[in-house]
Amino acid sequence: MTMHYDEIALLRAQHPAWALLRSNNAALVLSFLGRVFVDNNSSDLPAAVLTASLDEELYALNQRLGENSFPKTASAYLDDWASPDHGWLRKYYPAGSDEAHFDLAPAVEKALLWVRDLPAREFIGTESRLNIIFDLLRQMVFGADDDPERRLVELQRRRAEIDEEIARADRGEITMLDAVSQRDRYQQFARTARELLADFREVEENFRRLDRNLREQIAGWSGSKGALLDEALGSRNGISESDQGRSFQAFYDFLLSYHKQTELTELLERLQRIEDLGHQDERLSRIHFDWIDASERTQATVRLLSDQLRRFLDDQVWLENRRVIDLLRGIEAKALRVRDQANPAVSMELDDTGLAVSLPMERPLYRRTLRAPLESESMEQGNNDFDSSAMLSQLYVDRDMLAQRVLSSLGRHDQVSLSEVIAGDPLEQGLAELVGYLSLNEPGLSVIFDEERRERIEWNAADVERVADLPRVNFSRDRSETP
Repeated sequence: MTMHYDEIALLRAQHPAWALLRSNNAALVLSFLGRVFVDNNSSDLPAAVLTASLDEELYALNQRLGENSFPKTASAYLDDWASPDHGWLRKYYPAGSDEAHFDLAPAVEKALLWVRDLPAREFIGTESRLNIIFDLLRQMVFGADDDPERRLVELQRRRAEIDEEIARADRGEITMLDAVSQRDRYQQFARTARELLADFREVEENFRRLDRNLREQIAGWSGSKGALLDEALGSRNGISESDQGRSFQAFYDFLLSYHKQTELTELLERLQRIEDLGHQDERLSRIHFDWIDASERTQATVRLLSDQLRRFLDDQVWLENRRVIDLLRGIEAKALRVRDQANPAVSMELDDTGLAVSLPMERPLYRRTLRAPLESESMEQGNNDFDSSAMLSQLYVDRDMLAQRVLSSLGRHDQVSLSEVIAGDPLEQGLAELVGYLSLNEPGLSVIFDEERRERIEWNAADVERVADLPRVNFSRDRSETP
């Protein structure tokens, strides 16, 4: 891909990896963060642990290079590296913790991989990369070919090669890779394995970017509430359904396969016994476990983002429900005031449609505002012995519980109506719970609105009977989601 001048200039000015390579403390940042995060495959380190480790590193460097080589404290360096100006670390507070945690930014690993490739290599293999290119080309070309005849010809060719190799093995003719070919392939394997491990942080950052974009779309929504629910709840699985999410899920399922894990472990153990490779990286013997750990952290991030997005949507719906309830109460209060009247004079007022003329001389002259004297007496401590539970109570609708009620009512049936579900489990949270039923979006469950038929849903709220008239709502099993 050709890059133009403006693109390179923008990267030089804004990309954190380029800023890191230009920094005076690049050697300290790359060596320390690379050892702590990359070499140990660590993530989400508490501030106390990372500060203590950096403090020891600074002490050793100041003793060797001079007392003022690194004058700032360890915590000051960490805050500087996590600032928006640099962005080499991500500083955050996990849920339920008041201690800051740090995680490595993908830009640092990119800079570290580039620096590690700078020293001259004694051996540069090319054959293995050519074989990889041919394998990828075959997978793409024949994977996109829908002609059965061409697909059959390719399969027969591959079978002929395998049959010929089996025949040579039966005759005792085994072709082995020489030492050069072994080192060539090992070098390519080691490089690809490390790059794959480094890609997980960038995948996780891309998931966070998708989550931010979806939140911005919801926060700036100006349409109707129904359209918001359709857009937001329909995009609730947008993170996992993106191209990045589907590719990562396919890799994760492949890696968690018991047979694939067993095969990987056996191959890596046999790799360690090949004498032609000489000295091998001990970390590569368990690289598949590092992949599993890194992918599990990425999966945990996706689950956390989905949970936060769900609470964000629940808050939006709860605020809208409160406004609907306030409007209904206002209508009820006005109806109660005219209920006992024999001939209630119900009327409606409209704003005047005429133009309001304001003459310049009709405006009042400026008047000085009166200054109110302020009492500067000392403040007295108030009484803190009161019930504060009302300040903490908040209405929350558990959608998982609603989905379980619907599935229990379905039983062995293919379809059940909303009125049947509520007959078995009456509404306890009123209109908010009713909206929760209408906005269910669960795998394997479909919500069907029958506009030609109507039904009435009744519930009690504060000893007042409420009635909602709405189209008939049915819940059915989605057979397309059933495995």
